[in-house]
Amino acid sequence: MVPPGALLDALPQPLALLDARGELVAANPPFRAQLEGVAPGDKAWDLLPEAAEALAAGLRGTPGRVGIARLSVSLAITPCARGVLLALTPTGDGQDERLALLGRLAGGIAHDFNNLLGVILGAAAAARVAPLPDEVAVEVAAIEAAAERGAALVRQLLAFARQQVLAPRSVALNDTVMQFVRLLPRLMGPGIQVEMHLEQPSRHILVDPDQWSRVLLNLAVNAREAMGARGRLIFTTGRRLVLADEIAAGEVLPPGRYVTLELRDTGPGIPPEVLPRIFEPFYSTKLESGGTGLGLATVQGIVGQSGGRIEVECPPEGGTLFRILLPRAEPPPEAAPALPDPEPVVAPPAGPILLVDDERTLLRVAALTLRQAGHEVVPQEDSQDALDAIREGLRPALLVTDVAMPGLDGLELARAARAVQPDLPVLLLSGYSAASVGGAPEREGFAFLAKPFTPEALRAAVAARLASSG
Repeated sequence: MVPPGALLDALPQPLALLDARGELVAANPPFRAQLEGVAPGDKAWDLLPEAAEALAAGLRGTPGRVGIARLSVSLAITPCARGVLLALTPTGDGQDERLALLGRLAGGIAHDFNNLLGVILGAAAAARVAPLPDEVAVEVAAIEAAAERGAALVRQLLAFARQQVLAPRSVALNDTVMQFVRLLPRLMGPGIQVEMHLEQPSRHILVDPDQWSRVLLNLAVNAREAMGARGRLIFTTGRRLVLADEIAAGEVLPPGRYVTLELRDTGPGIPPEVLPRIFEPFYSTKLESGGTGLGLATVQGIVGQSGGRIEVECPPEGGTLFRILLPRAEPPPEAAPALPDPEPVVAPPAGPILLVDDERTLLRVAALTLRQAGHEVVPQEDSQDALDAIREGLRPALLVTDVAMPGLDGLELARAARAVQPDLPVLLLSGYSAASVGGAPEREGFAFLAKPFTPEALRAAVAARLASSG
């Protein structure tokens, strides 16, 4: 049998092979040139922390693709008989690097806004604890509504940056299309005819249903605006087998089985000078009418974070065709018959909650929220002070910590705290997705709560983490 390293060495593309544990088995010279100092036995997520979540999915058998901005490459992750094959592809002309930089900027801005929105939502909820005059309650409700709209915009920024928190599950593609089309008549108007050509049997995809609905809605609205009052919008589902890496506009589609969804309209099409820029963030031909230029960038971000790719064509016969390819997923297992819920047994935690956040106002609001729920809370603004307290004898029942902090970040704090107290439950808080913390929540047993969160969400996450550790 030919050693895997010899096979890789014969190929010019940077390639590496991982075993089932995610450890490096072999890497060819181009790969070693891209990541200096790699050696057999290295953990993949230590070499490529930006891709930790996609690597974990690859080890479970799900192909994926993620951009590595610091190397100006795209990483294709392909499960194979011997483990997982990694392939690096240059992103080329500098545009991808600029967009990656813009994505990091958008993610950073979104993180800071999430902290501010968390303070606003928490303070508004705290104000509602006391009886409020009607006119004050109306103003508090207006504050909460504005904060929720701000949170929705932040989620859109994170979707573009591919850093949003997703809750994917296996759904039948045809079912999602049929459910969506039922809602379209009022949106599209009487002059637009909607058609469906759905391949049977329906294949499954692994998506966050809410974000998938956003993808469909964005594309449908774009089609309506292109066609005006009259036209046809056609949904077509199908499948594609990809045998080798397919590269388009810096996006890598690794080999595998894919499910396709095409949305085609009968509008005038997209002008050739506009077509290459439609997925650019903040680029819009409708700025004068309120367009933000984030709609299609958000769509591309959601599809990319779900392991797929979106393509666009303007056929010679007219109109515009958007094609989405997503990895084929297995149907969900049949649910077991529901059993009656046992009576909950609520036991007080065996110690205080250690709450750590460098944002003083957010720390105060979160501490108030947990104390109102009956918890003893030890708040700390400085992560090093929190670690020192544990080393000096504090034994919290739960560590709740922000991730992005100066000095010792939340992930480092959690690991150092567990070195002292190995069974310490941890709840990480972040305005970024779980992928931004190196996949730690999944691999290391840490729970994760995305910012901005409501007081109810924080209390529920804390209760769930305490219950699971009990």
